[in-house]
Amino acid sequence: MATGQAAPNVPAERRVTRLFTLVLVLAAALVAVDQLTKWWAVSELTGRAPIDVIGELIQLRLTYNPGAAFSIGTGYTWVLTLIAAAAVVTITYAARRVGSRAWAIGLGLVLGGATTHLLDRLLREPGFARGHVVDFIDYGPFVGNVADIALVGGVALILVLNVRNIPLTGRAAEPEPATTPAS
Repeated sequence: MATGQAAPNVPAERRVTRLFTLVLVLAAALVAVDQLTKWWAVSELTGRAPIDVIGELIQLRLTYNPGAAFSIGTGYTWVLTLIAAAAVVTITYAARRVGSRAWAIGLGLVLGGATTHLLDRLLREPGFARGHVVDFIDYGPFVGNVADIALVGGVALILVLNVRNIPLTGRAAEPEPATTPAS
């Protein structure tokens, strides 16, 4: 079965409901794993020197990021909070129509990453809607977390699906009928 095709003998509405549930379960699992790893990082890495995992290539080092990726927009944490909230609402709304398992996985990863970053912005210090994201996985020039890895993977998968022209609904677009000139 091709990636974008529906499973045989499964009513479309039931398949969409099942795939929407997959999006939500994947997102919830990602939020749980990300928040647990951040809790661990704060409790075990606070005040410690970086811990080498693979030499200096990958280290565990606790940082708090008030900005977006690459610490862009550090003075606009409240704007990033609004963007994350809009992303969560938009992705959840779009995911109600998902008809492809690949799209469900991509959207679940992005929804989970956006949700956990929103939670950090809302609930962490220095205060509501100004919270800093906990980062602790140091990849040389970048420091991130589990949600960042999921976001990158989810966005990459969605880009591949778009390049392959696989629509969110999972059904290939109907070709336009050829018009023949009237005789």
